[in-house]
Amino acid sequence: MNLHEYQAKALLAEFGIPVPPGKPAFSVSEAMEVADELGGGAWVVKAQIHGGGRGKAGGVKKVIGHGALEKTADSLLGTRLVTHQTGPGGQPVDRLLIEQPCVVMHEYYLACLVDRALERVVFIASRAGGMDIEEIAAQHPDKIIKVVADPIAGLQAYQCREVGFALGLKDKQVTALARLMLGIFHLFSARDLSLVEINPLAVTSGSDLIALDAKIQVDDNALFRQKALEDLHDSSQDDPKEHKAREFGLSYVALDGNIGCMVNGAGLAMATMDLIKLHGGAPANFLDVGGGTTADKVAEAFKLILSDANVKAILVNIFGGIVRCDLIAEGIIKAVQEVGIEIPVVVRLEGTNADMGRTLLQRSDLKIIAADSLTNAAKLVVAAVVKK
Repeated sequence: MNLHEYQAKALLAEFGIPVPPGKPAFSVSEAMEVADELGGGAWVVKAQIHGGGRGKAGGVKKVIGHGALEKTADSLLGTRLVTHQTGPGGQPVDRLLIEQPCVVMHEYYLACLVDRALERVVFIASRAGGMDIEEIAAQHPDKIIKVVADPIAGLQAYQCREVGFALGLKDKQVTALARLMLGIFHLFSARDLSLVEINPLAVTSGSDLIALDAKIQVDDNALFRQKALEDLHDSSQDDPKEHKAREFGLSYVALDGNIGCMVNGAGLAMATMDLIKLHGGAPANFLDVGGGTTADKVAEAFKLILSDANVKAILVNIFGGIVRCDLIAEGIIKAVQEVGIEIPVVVRLEGTNADMGRTLLQRSDLKIIAADSLTNAAKLVVAAVVKK
């Protein structure tokens, strides 16, 4: 789960990480009130969306005077900001962050994340912070500094100092960086985060370190014990189909293909998409209905898949372990009848009561194609799309 920048900075401040003075605004009038509260005659106006590259897309602007602030806030609120990370549809801007500007002498990059290969929490830093960090990482990997936190002892102060020296910081700045990194590590652990990214981490004219921008991702699997963070979720930033899926306990990710996939189990779903690609097709989605799925869930999954106008055929791949295949077959039949599906549906059932499930499908008199293996199912659904 992603947080907005102002939410991320509130968390950082809670754990002692310096951030610029600022507050969110949900309207032009609120933006003016925040500016008056912050004081001064210049402010930074930042569109709040779940996507990077806002600066290059015009979503971050420094303004001087109340007139310019009012005009900029009005021009951003209610629009959709398109960046290289949002896709062509962009993300809706319904809130802004108004901050006091500061004089920046140098920009660094700092992030804390989980390295899946190492199975450790790691810190990544670079002297080349700012908007082009991805390009720096791709073209100059030697400029990336990496330290690994011990899973028992945690991040150590000496590791933080080594990062500071590698970044070329001075004595007091090295000490400040150590406090900052240890604070981030504490935050990362206490709030079950999967990413904390500060880009840029700036050195001000007073030689202080400050998080000018912040991105935080929360581990979805830990939200049950992070209710306060779960309440911060902004559903307007979600894909509408993905948001609908969560309401019914379905795991859904929209893709660009034309073959809808309904599978129980994330690993099986990945294998299903791989086989569709192998045989010349393109999956339209990742959809995991879960191990203990029900007929109602299957019906909602069909509706979700069919809400994508690009879908030309559907592949249902169910392994009956926790749930019986005959119950799934009944759910599929009910869903096809209820939704009125007119595109080809290929179904592969395997596991508990699989034969019974296939018999139910064959006797349903519906346009459902039964497959006897996953490879056969993938070939059949690709052929159905080509024929269509």
